Parts: sequence; C-alpha cells; structure tokens
Amino acid sequence: MSFQYKNVYWLWLSAAVMLVDQITKQLVVRHLDWFESIPLVPHLNLVYLRNTGAAFSMLEDAPPAFFVLLGVAVSVGILIWLRRHPRGEPLVAVGLVLILGGALGNVIDRVTRGYVVDFIDFYWGGWHFAAFNVADTAITTGAGLLILDSILQWRRERAARRAS
Repeated sequence: MSFQYKNVYWLWLSAAVMLVDQITKQLVVRHLDWFESIPLVPHLNLVYLRNTGAAFSMLEDAPPAFFVLLGVAVSVGILIWLRRHPRGEPLVAVGLVLILGGALGNVIDRVTRGYVVDFIDFYWGGWHFAAFNVADTAITTGAGLLILDSILQWRRERAARRAS
C-alpha cells in the first residue's frame, strides 16, 4: 500500500504562490513607475500596470468588493472540493491549490490596493498579450492541470471500456 497525501497537505503550495506573488508585486510597485516598461528579453517586458477588472480587464468598472467576494467564494469552494475529493489524484489537488493560491494572491491586492498589480508583458511584434502576474500564472497552470487530468481520465476510461 502506497502512502498518499491528503489533498489539504498540498496547501503549502497555495501559500508559496501567494508569497511569491506578493513579493514580486511589491518589488514592481517599489521599483517601477506606473506604466513604466523594461525590456527583459525578446518578446518579454517587465511593466507596472494596475488592473481594476478581471482577466483581460473585463468588468473593470465593477467595485473591488465584487472581486474580493468572488475570490473568497471561489477559495471556499476549492477548499471544500479539496476536502471531499479522493486522495491519490495529485494533478487535481495541485491544480486546485494553484488556483486557490492565485485567487487569494489577487484578492490580497484588491483588499490592500483596490486593484491587481500586473507586470509580465509578453508580446510578438506589435501584439501584446494582456499583462499578468504570478497569481494569474498559477491560476492558468492550475486550470491546465485540471483539464489535463480530465483528458487523462477520459483516456483511461476509454481504454478500460475497450479492454472489457
């Protein structure tokens, strides 16, 4: 019998995401002026932007309290999902805690600043992807892991049906 971590044991990863997210945002706020951009490598700039909306600045006119409540509700839902989800599925657990850490990292910004600090600017030619931060990267990676787990589960079920 192999040892399996309880899903809540992965919460250290959420804490790490929040810590790295807040440290990087604080460094940007302290060392860059608003809208300042510093080229790092081809196709990547460090920039200081303030996002008052959701992803891609959607709902930018919504009050910060809306996003705080949404982030807290999502976080509670993730904690319940983690608690109830079976052990032995690390992709799901890691995906969920990455989303949790990212959501709470951005909630911290909304509570303390009223907006989210974005600072990673990826571009190709004259096209710039929406600026993002460590929290957004964790949310996207977590969602990707959940999608990957769903695909792998579908393939396992399909292979089991074929074998029977």
